[in-house]
Amino acid sequence: MASRARVRAPELVGAGGWLNTGGKELTLADFRGKITILDFWKSYTM
Repeated sequence: MASRARVRAPELVGAGGWLNTGGKELTLADFRGKITILDFWKSYTM
């Protein structure tokens, strides 16, 4: 079995910041070892 190079995920930075965190800034390291669900969405206007 061939080994794969480990690539670090980029930090998630949004224009509005994190929601529902009580003002706490979070990093990916805060989620290490935890089950995490990410919900990405985009709104299109015409």
